[in-house]
Amino acid sequence: MKALAALISVAALFGIVHLFHGGSGEGRTADHSTQSPGDYRLVANGDEASCAVKRGTEVAQGLSLLTVTANCRRVLPGIERAKFWREQDDGTVIFSVNGIDPIVTFGVADGDGYESYAPTLPLLSLAASSDRR
Repeated sequence: MKALAALISVAALFGIVHLFHGGSGEGRTADHSTQSPGDYRLVANGDEASCAVKRGTEVAQGLSLLTVTANCRRVLPGIERAKFWREQDDGTVIFSVNGIDPIVTFGVADGDGYESYAPTLPLLSLAASSDRR
């Protein structure tokens, strides 16, 4: 029952944020030509494939909107559906469609950024765009 209440709350928050953006979908098609603090690069298995993701506005404690470019499906099929970035108290980060159920889970990596541990394959790294390797 708690999960249902949480899901309803997240959906309501998402709807409110969507209304503030005029319902135009601009958050999903943002211009990535200029980097901002929320710009990240998602890389699979040591540069096999990569794409851009953007951590957006925080909508609740530890929960932010997420923009994932369409070509991210080459990195991990299904990840392009992710709409939320949730940062847990232990520093782990999950990407999800609904703010709760993870598509991918990242732990803090050695140095800057994150490395995925679920699913186990492919191994993904996530780093701020300004930290390109």
